[in-house]
Amino acid sequence: MARVTAPPAVDTAVAPGARLSLRAPEPQPEEPPPPYRGRRWQTVRARLAAVPRRAWWVLVAAVVAVGVVIAYAVSRPPGPPVLTQRDVDTSVQRGIARQAEAAAAAPADGTVAHSVIEPSLVLIETRDVVGGRQAEGSGAGVVVNADGTVLTALHVVSGSSAITVTFADGTTSPATVATRSPQNDIATLTPARLPQTVVPAVIGGSVPVGAPVFAVGHPLGLTDSLSAGVVSALDRTVRVDGNRRLEHLIQIDAAVNPGNSGGPLLNKAGQVVGIVTGLANPTDQSLFVGIGFAVPIATAAGAAGSPPR
Repeated sequence: MARVTAPPAVDTAVAPGARLSLRAPEPQPEEPPPPYRGRRWQTVRARLAAVPRRAWWVLVAAVVAVGVVIAYAVSRPPGPPVLTQRDVDTSVQRGIARQAEAAAAAPADGTVAHSVIEPSLVLIETRDVVGGRQAEGSGAGVVVNADGTVLTALHVVSGSSAITVTFADGTTSPATVATRSPQNDIATLTPARLPQTVVPAVIGGSVPVGAPVFAVGHPLGLTDSLSAGVVSALDRTVRVDGNRRLEHLIQIDAAVNPGNSGGPLLNKAGQVVGIVTGLANPTDQSLFVGIGFAVPIATAAGAAGSPPR
């Protein structure tokens, strides 16, 4: 059986001399309830969940791109310095100096031409009888075919009883006239013996007025000589011994003398553009007066029975 205990008595006694107040106690202000953070986070999550996944990928890509740009801007090497007019002038002067040095180091046109033609150049020596006396003559020629055919001027070998050719390597051989073209003063020779190595000349084309040219031959017995000049005129006509006319000649101012006849006229690449045939001489002396003539190689090669190459 449960025991019932009476509630404790309330002490209503008033201390002597104390005043009894009947005023109700003043209400105390209530503290505001703490914010409900859990509900706010749930709202943020719900909003984030509503964003499409594609938008997230776009955002990530944008962040990565920005990062790459920033990294490149920080790590890229410095750009080229700004050029000044002084820098440009200095560079131009250096370029001109280098070009001048290269031009000075390059071989001269005449050197190139001579080195190309030298293996093909031939010395022609002749003997004949004039007035009951034996006479000797000389001229030049050039090998134009692998079979050793020599192209020269007809007047160099015309009337000769004996013809001897000397090749660039020193090989000598008797030769005979194979073809003649009196109207062009051109002949070809066939040597009886060839050198171990036959080097035909390179045949060129036409040359314009003013172009540099080089005559190679044996003037006055000075073997393997080169003289330089330019094409003075084209399509010239001159009279030669026997009251013959030579037409369509190249006029040159390169020095040509007896011994140059039959030799090659070269362009600066060493290609044969003509065959020296004579010189203009207002006196009775066969000496150089500044005007020489050559048969164009197209005419000379055609007269020799082979087309120009």
